[in-house]
Amino acid sequence: MAAKDFYQVLGVARDAPADEIKQAFRRLAKKYHPDVSREADATARMAEVNEAYATLSDPERRAAYDAALAGPRGAEGFPPPDWDAGFEFSHPGFGGIDPRAFEDLFDDMFGRGRRTRGARSAHAYDLRGDDHHAKVVLDLEDLYRGGPRAVTLRSPRVGPDGRVSLVERTLEVKIPPGLRPGQSIRLAGQGGAGSGGAPAGDLLLQVQVKPHARFTVAGADLSAELPVAPWEAALGGVIPVTMPDGAVLRVRVPAGAQSGRQLTVRGRGLPGSRPGDLFLRVRIVVPEAADAKAREWYEKMAQAFADFDPRRVSS
Repeated sequence: MAAKDFYQVLGVARDAPADEIKQAFRRLAKKYHPDVSREADATARMAEVNEAYATLSDPERRAAYDAALAGPRGAEGFPPPDWDAGFEFSHPGFGGIDPRAFEDLFDDMFGRGRRTRGARSAHAYDLRGDDHHAKVVLDLEDLYRGGPRAVTLRSPRVGPDGRVSLVERTLEVKIPPGLRPGQSIRLAGQGGAGSGGAPAGDLLLQVQVKPHARFTVAGADLSAELPVAPWEAALGGVIPVTMPDGAVLRVRVPAGAQSGRQLTVRGRGLPGSRPGDLFLRVRIVVPEAADAKAREWYEKMAQAFADFDPRRVSS
């Protein structure tokens, strides 16, 4: 997913007040909402508008977004898609939007009567603290091996004057081996403070995985290329594969394997009660004819396989 500048999506300045952001959202929603829009890309544009408004209308998330813009990863004018990783929020908000934001808008668009909402009690007694939510991006090795890891989070806090500041804290988190991307770790009592002696809420850490130099992750499965020499592909052989935990797995390549062939090793993906699989895609690597001796060997091979036509074989 390409990174986007949420301020540009809504067409507002970066110092726009909350009312201006809401007005921009309403204006764009009337233009792109799929129920009323005739624009060809209305659904995609409305999704962008929703995502931008969900962030900029929330003081906590807006403060975190502005901090990401000001950081080194925001040097190009907008932060990457995982800009909210490492920030702790007092509510989920991962791309969501409060449905109440649409109520007045729907009244305007469809002429529905004004809604009345039941009043909430202004009295709070023994209330458990709110659960807090954060995203963390971990190395594949952390997910594979598990174990303790220090996680630093920045939490936007809205003060009595309405100003938002970032408070940093570091937690020691035990990563269970085989944790899947998208799953969460619950840290009891690390959320918002309770009132009236009630316990604090929990902190839910949603885990994402950093791009890896060799492996890609899909659920519990791992995929990687398996470079092999031409003679290994032709004759077959046992090829060492170094796994994310450093262990060496020996994989048998059948004789006559071609580039692109997929080998499946069951149960050698991410560990767990139901371990994933490992998928290896064969890639034949041809040595360079860098000297006279190497060229001589290739010339002998060309003579030995004079009738071989790779275009016919691969077609």
